[in-house]
Amino acid sequence: MGVIVQKFGGTSVGSIERIAQVADKVARFRHDGHQVVVVVSAMSGETNRLLGLAHELQEQPLARELDVLLATGEQVTTALLSMALNQRGVAAKSYTGSQVRILTDDAHTKARIRDIDDSRLQADLAAGFVLVVAGFQGVDEQGNITTLGRGGSDTTAVALAAALKADECQIYTDVDGVYTTDPRVVDDARRLDRITFEEMLEMASMGSKVLQIRAVEFAGKYKVPLRVLHSMKEGPGTLITLEDASVMETPTIAGIAFNRDEAKLTILGVPDMPGVAYRILGPIGDANIEVDVILQNVAEDNSTDLTFTVGRADLPRAQAVLEQVASELNAREVRVDSRIAKVSVVGVGMRSHAGVASTMFRALSEMGINIQMITTSEIKISVIIEEKFMELAVRALHSAFELEQAPAANIAN
Repeated sequence: MGVIVQKFGGTSVGSIERIAQVADKVARFRHDGHQVVVVVSAMSGETNRLLGLAHELQEQPLARELDVLLATGEQVTTALLSMALNQRGVAAKSYTGSQVRILTDDAHTKARIRDIDDSRLQADLAAGFVLVVAGFQGVDEQGNITTLGRGGSDTTAVALAAALKADECQIYTDVDGVYTTDPRVVDDARRLDRITFEEMLEMASMGSKVLQIRAVEFAGKYKVPLRVLHSMKEGPGTLITLEDASVMETPTIAGIAFNRDEAKLTILGVPDMPGVAYRILGPIGDANIEVDVILQNVAEDNSTDLTFTVGRADLPRAQAVLEQVASELNAREVRVDSRIAKVSVVGVGMRSHAGVASTMFRALSEMGINIQMITTSEIKISVIIEEKFMELAVRALHSAFELEQAPAANIAN
């Protein structure tokens, strides 16, 4: 049997009882002959508790010390799970990120992995141990503890799977796979048997919280097969992998993604001249505000209107910057709208199927939903609409593309 990397999040290890259940699951894989590496998060609520302690002492805690503090949450879980496994007769060893030597840069609280020294891990796997590794953390060149940011345990798991050339990286969470859309919005949303890295990356960037975006990027780059599974229920989950050219009838659309965290800004009556887009968006970028959808219209009076969207939390800062820019450019007006949402259809099948856009726009039209902005990529079409119509739009599109039905080519899977 090959190497399997399994990652369990905070809710999966949120109590001694849950840790015992995880130990039972891991033990079954080990008894089946697999070499197993387990990556764990801190127990649910622990990271927030530690953050609260830090902020009680210091309004802006020093990033280096904050990383030292937060890394203890995962260390507790690794020790407890290792104890539980050993109690079940499964030889297990716990590792912190520094003991593995997950080498990162020195960007405290948001470090990125540079290299992994897998020599100790390989030796212990060969000796028959289950390895329990603290997610979310590493060490820089100077030996300082670093953390990878929220959701960083997913990235740790994928990185270890890549370094160890694992057969599969299994992400255990509180859902049983990736769905065609959020089942809380569409009752007949369907669990996908498989989805490509590209599709999952688009779904994650559009608001799907099943996997962390960095982990999906990492998995795609190093071609690590990912599987999303429920931590407390048995089932096949969803496999995230390369596009399978052998599948003759690839579904046109994999899913419908949506994001409420959007706000729209428009600057009206700007002189239409070279460089004006940079003069507007340059200061926005300098303020470290990410811009999403952009639309520019040129009027007959040689003026232009430019509209763009940002994360809703960034709206106040973006508005302040844009008001200053408007004054410098003698623009007519600045308008903002925080009551918008983005809805997207995602699927690699778009590359070879015509009519996706027309099907999307017809479905929205039939529901009386006005489209404010449109953006496209090779495998995605996104629209900006009024937030109050978002769930209606998701349900209409899910039905229009018949996503509740399993594709014929995939039924046997």
